[in-house]
Amino acid sequence: MAELLAVIVGLPLVGFLITGLGGRRLGAERTIGTIASGAVGLSFVLGVWLFAELLARAPEDRTLTLQLYTWIAAGHFGAELAWRFDQLSAVFVLVVTGVGFLIHVYAIGYMHGDRSFARFFAYLNLFIFMMLNLVLGDNLLVTFLGWEGVGLASYLLIGFWWDQRFEGVRITWTGDAAMKAFVVNRIGDFGMLVAMFLLVLYAGTLRYSEIADAVQAGTVIPSHIVTLIALGLFLGCTGKSAQIPLAVWLPDAMAGPTPVSALIHAATMVTSGIFLITRMNVLFAASPEAMAVVGAVGIATAFFAATIGLVQNDIKKVLAYSTVSQLGFMFTALGVGAFVAGVFHVVTHAFFKALLFLGAGSVIHALHHEQDIQRMGGLARYMPRTHWTFLVGALAIAGIFPFSGFFSKDEILWNAFLHGGVWLWAIGVTAALCTAFYMFRLYYLVFQNTERFDRHHTPHESPAVMTVPLMILAVLSAIGGVLGIPLALSGGAIPHLLDSWLEPIFADSMHRLAQEHHHASHALEYGLMAASLGVALAGIVLATKMYRRESDLPARLAERFGWLYRVLWRKYMLDEFYYAVIVDPIYQLSVRVLWRITDVTIVDGAVNGIARLIGRIGEAVRRIQTGYAQTYAVLMMAGIVVIVWYFASGR
Repeated sequence: MAELLAVIVGLPLVGFLITGLGGRRLGAERTIGTIASGAVGLSFVLGVWLFAELLARAPEDRTLTLQLYTWIAAGHFGAELAWRFDQLSAVFVLVVTGVGFLIHVYAIGYMHGDRSFARFFAYLNLFIFMMLNLVLGDNLLVTFLGWEGVGLASYLLIGFWWDQRFEGVRITWTGDAAMKAFVVNRIGDFGMLVAMFLLVLYAGTLRYSEIADAVQAGTVIPSHIVTLIALGLFLGCTGKSAQIPLAVWLPDAMAGPTPVSALIHAATMVTSGIFLITRMNVLFAASPEAMAVVGAVGIATAFFAATIGLVQNDIKKVLAYSTVSQLGFMFTALGVGAFVAGVFHVVTHAFFKALLFLGAGSVIHALHHEQDIQRMGGLARYMPRTHWTFLVGALAIAGIFPFSGFFSKDEILWNAFLHGGVWLWAIGVTAALCTAFYMFRLYYLVFQNTERFDRHHTPHESPAVMTVPLMILAVLSAIGGVLGIPLALSGGAIPHLLDSWLEPIFADSMHRLAQEHHHASHALEYGLMAASLGVALAGIVLATKMYRRESDLPARLAERFGWLYRVLWRKYMLDEFYYAVIVDPIYQLSVRVLWRITDVTIVDGAVNGIARLIGRIGEAVRRIQTGYAQTYAVLMMAGIVVIVWYFASGR
């Protein structure tokens, strides 16, 4: 059965090669879309098959490993190109291929008529291929291969419409946004590389199982080195999963086509950091300092991104900051040791965030690429299927019972209170309030309120190839919470499916963290659950009052709190800070010192000076070549005289 892993990973690669090399020679768009979507769909089917195979086994025997060949063999160090399918990777494979398949199908309709249709689907398949390597890697080196691969694919997809303008902080073209994403992620990847070097130096391995054994031994890797390794890995995670201070690239990733936004934000690239920490959970659990950093960065990101989302008017950027905030919730869960809660939110977030982005794409498609929510309104009667499915996604992300987001977000807030303290919980609840408010601000300004769109183009519902994936994702967003029903809510009658499934993966970490965990009464859990639900409802009520109908209240509030509005509108000026402190000084150093002085004056001066010297010597020597035989005869005789004199003098 393990041999199927090669097929699961290989199918998107085959799709990439066929669509990439075949291009327009494949014929109709439907053929290209079917090949690319079918490759991912078949990977999903095979993933379900292997999942069923694991389900039939005993919990301790739920691991399939396929080793293709030895990649590196150097002394005592070795690394194989090998894949591992266990409880954790099974969850991510199903999410990546399942949601990825729906996005592929949706893209057939969204990208209809694009001049580079085949190239787009080739890039999508490449992205899925690299993501599968990332989550299936049996060692950190294979994971890093996929890690860098999704970085490349995201660069290609974000800058897909390379000749289109894009508005951002000191960004003019979509290619600029792609480059920004690429460079920022390289900063994080430096930390990951340092962590890998330290693992090779101290543990002599990059295999996940051997790393866990070395950490548990307690004598192989010193505790302070464990912390350095964990922090290095987390720096890589802050890049890929857009956490402070490397979160600035993700909103600008909206430069790509909307299916790209859905693919990157929902189920794939941005969840890479969550996967890496959960895969390396034993290492992180061994470093309380690293866990504290993860939790602190996560909750700070959740809060700051949620507040920025309050004032954004680009429909995709609202969802982008929402993604950054939700990722912050996931890292908060990991930071307090609630690994299952973090993975649970990855799954539910994949459902409702893919739904929201694809719903936004449906709106953009209907309004001829208009993205400003201030120029929308009243679309519910023109686009009923998009409207109702988007509403389901908004309720899910807001954390309204019984939609999926309620269960996963509440589990994170519960664990934040239990293991992180009341302040961590309070900041999380505040971020949840902002989430509910800005999502329903978005909903009302797009689908309700006054019609503000261009009357020359009457909106229309999207075709079935786009709306069917929306309906499937809406169902998953509505019922996905059954994967993690709290024991307090069901009285133990319904098991927490994800917790029981992932328990063997996190058993050692939970044992290590057990001394710090405390148990609380169900009454307290009910109270906190009611509080988080009440806060979400309050956010919706406030958004309803301000945006359901046309009102001057938002403008009056923006004027009254102008300083706060400007801070949020400029995203806490984090981009400006980076440009002022890092980018511009490096640019000036490069131009004024490295180029004008080092390159032009010193290097070019030396090279050109030598060239001029040789040129002048050549000019002098050239004068000897007169072309007159008499001159050559005189020179010859002079030479003979010198030679005779030299030998006659006895020298």
